[in-house]
Amino acid sequence: MSTEHWSARPEGGGRFAFWLIRTIALKCGRPCARLCLYPVTLYFFFRRGYERRVSYAFLERAFGKPASAWQVMRHIHRFGSTMLDRVFLLSDRFARFDVRVHGLAELVSRMRPDRGVLLLGAHVGSFETLSVLKQERPHLLLKFVMDKLQTQAYNSLLYALNPDVSAQIIEVGSDPGDFALQLQAVAERGGVIGLLGDRIRSGEMAVSAPFLGAPAQFPAAPYLIASMLKLPVVLGFGIYRGGNRYELHFELFDANLNIERGRRDAQLRAAAQRYAARLEHYLRIAPYNWFNFHDFWQHGTPARNVDAGALPDHEAA
Repeated sequence: MSTEHWSARPEGGGRFAFWLIRTIALKCGRPCARLCLYPVTLYFFFRRGYERRVSYAFLERAFGKPASAWQVMRHIHRFGSTMLDRVFLLSDRFARFDVRVHGLAELVSRMRPDRGVLLLGAHVGSFETLSVLKQERPHLLLKFVMDKLQTQAYNSLLYALNPDVSAQIIEVGSDPGDFALQLQAVAERGGVIGLLGDRIRSGEMAVSAPFLGAPAQFPAAPYLIASMLKLPVVLGFGIYRGGNRYELHFELFDANLNIERGRRDAQLRAAAQRYAARLEHYLRIAPYNWFNFHDFWQHGTPARNVDAGALPDHEAA
């Protein structure tokens, strides 16, 4: 299996295909648009060999036995379903979804006017469903850390549905100094900073943790950011349950994550191991919600490991 870094993988589909499905969804409705997912699933299964192989490999780890072609197609279909639902979520059409929320008090209780919260998610289910928080608390300052260069064609079409969404994004590829200032500004206004903790950018500092039976690398940045800004960390996962059903799960990860210079490597490993364990917990419950379609346990472009030597405290980018 190829071990190229995930960022080197070409975007699946094309701008016209994305535009067509988006148009069908908005003009004909969700049930009609979901019919398009069947040919899309077959296309990705037969034409995207890399993603098909990593799906087989992941599902074998998740279920403890070799996966079938049907299971892989179900995995791809689940992914397509959540991507389609982004059209409606970004269009503020929440009413068509049945969203059950668990543990919201864990998030709300940690929020203060002068101190924000780091909401740590993963490529599991739909992170966009977490935007339902804006429905509950319209004045909430909610910002998502994203790399907009990935899936650029798809995202540009989606963000055109709701220009306000772009204002909620902090671009991870921006100038490191400006990136840090943006995070600090949100934190000081009591906002929520949402980011994903299960994908490493090329050259980013990483930490190894056991995950589904083998060591895997996770970014160190979420824990360094939380320590630098003195933010409590709450986990947030939007699990897709099929049909129009989603479950939002929030749980406290760490109320006071403090990464100390002399103990940094050990503390980062401990944090990554706890995160990996909770991520594995949710994937055992809903394995078809894992949408990291790359070889998660190998990387062709090495990340900087926390054991590689002394690095400045709180290095986040």
